Amino acid sequence: MLSPPALQPFPGSADRVLQRAVRRALSLHFRGNTRVEEACEMYTRAANMFKIAKNWSAAGNAFCQAAKLHMQLQSKHDSATSFVDAGNAYKKADPQEAINCLNAAIDIYTDMGRFTIAAKHHITIAEIYEAELVDIEKAIAHYEQAADYYKGEESNSSANKCLLKVAAYAAQLEQYQKAIEIYEQVGTNTMDNPLLKYSAKEYFFKAALCHFIVDELNAKLALEKYEEMFPAFTDSRECKLLKKLLEAHEEQNCEAYTEAVKEFDSISRLDQWLTTMLLRIKKSIQGEGDGDLK
Repeated sequence: MLSPPALQPFPGSADRVLQRAVRRALSLHFRGNTRVEEACEMYTRAANMFKIAKNWSAAGNAFCQAAKLHMQLQSKHDSATSFVDAGNAYKKADPQEAINCLNAAIDIYTDMGRFTIAAKHHITIAEIYEAELVDIEKAIAHYEQAADYYKGEESNSSANKCLLKVAAYAAQLEQYQKAIEIYEQVGTNTMDNPLLKYSAKEYFFKAALCHFIVDELNAKLALEKYEEMFPAFTDSRECKLLKKLLEAHEEQNCEAYTEAVKEFDSISRLDQWLTTMLLRIKKSIQGEGDGDLK
């Protein structure tokens, strides 16, 4: 007879602990808080055993049951912690259920006034929508909510990180005005900070590109405004590139446009977002339709 794999005992053991937890929970109508606490401990123990066995759905479910019992005990912090544990387990098996559990934790944390922690979990939900469920609109909504909570707690750096994610996705979805407002806001907030001002040129550059896609004149006016607001921008490679692109676009010179982009890319490698935006601008040059920057 073949011996079982090394991890085989864990699911059975976890199931037994889970059954004891369920029986204990069913008897709670006739018992005091001590029995509720015991049931919480059993659910949590079962959940951790399921985690060891990599049975993520069962682990998530057990953590979720523990969270509900903690709420019966008015232990809000313990309940929220268990919902987060449930969400982390479900992330590996059921992304939508992970979101449900994290939302339950967020509701508790906001009720407790723990907005920084709530913001962190909104980011986790946004990342699930980005990577697993591919729903960018919902990811944007959770990044925006996280940014609001961070702002309320004066965590401006964390708020800006969330807003920049929103701006990047907004531009990809052709919501250019929304992206422009965020890039200008973050650029203005960082240009006077000695530690962050180097990043301001990037945000004004991205705002100008969004303007450029919508209207060439808007881009020119925006560029003038950014140079006046932030004189250091004038000497940046980003500003010089924008001026070359505007000139090439005005002359409808596709070769000059492509050459300016290649020169910039040879020193500062273009990421996917910049490549996408620059291609959208290039396609507005008359007769240009090959969709390439090379």
